[in-house]
Amino acid sequence: MIAVLIALGALVYTAWLLEVALPTGLDPLQTYVSELAAEDQPYGVFFRSADLTAGLLVLAGALWALKAARARTPRAPWDLVGWGGVALFGAATAVDSRLPLSCAPTADPACAAREGAGLVPATHTAHAVSSSLAMTGAIIGIVALTVAARRHGRWPLIARFGPALAALELAATGWTLASVAAFEAGSGTYGLGAGQRLQVLFVAVWLGLLALSLARERKGEAAR
Repeated sequence: MIAVLIALGALVYTAWLLEVALPTGLDPLQTYVSELAAEDQPYGVFFRSADLTAGLLVLAGALWALKAARARTPRAPWDLVGWGGVALFGAATAVDSRLPLSCAPTADPACAAREGAGLVPATHTAHAVSSSLAMTGAIIGIVALTVAARRHGRWPLIARFGPALAALELAATGWTLASVAAFEAGSGTYGLGAGQRLQVLFVAVWLGLLALSLARERKGEAAR
């Protein structure tokens, strides 16, 4: 059941890919992913609902896994840290969906001006905090559970691809942070949207691999 929850969460977390087919009016190479869910956007309710659903599914799976990890004493330390990170990611993603931007600052100069002058709702600041916590939790989960997989000889897919995905996630995060700093300094976006979309895509791919690994482990245990 943990694998199902994580897999569904990973799938719903990629709902932003539907921007390819929907007339959002936002440039995916330059805009925040979260701007799709802004209150003034045509599909805001849909994208906020997707984030809420994804966050709650991942949180439920992580909490269930944390409970199971406590019963595996030799493996518990890295498992507990990793699943704690995944739980933080899920919880922060769900909270993030309840703290939407009021407008799209990278696409709307008037919105950017209001944001710079502090004339936007406090949810803009709160959203930045919850988004940062979500990515922090994801990175902790990716790194710690990859270490657990390699150290204890389990989850071959995570053990094999986890290090590369961790490196890619950190690189995409660095790109995103640098682009945000450039945008806030009035120097352009430097592909902010592309960097952030890679950031969330790598998290979704890793969650999918984790779900598949859990399902295979469960199948192996049932066969023994």
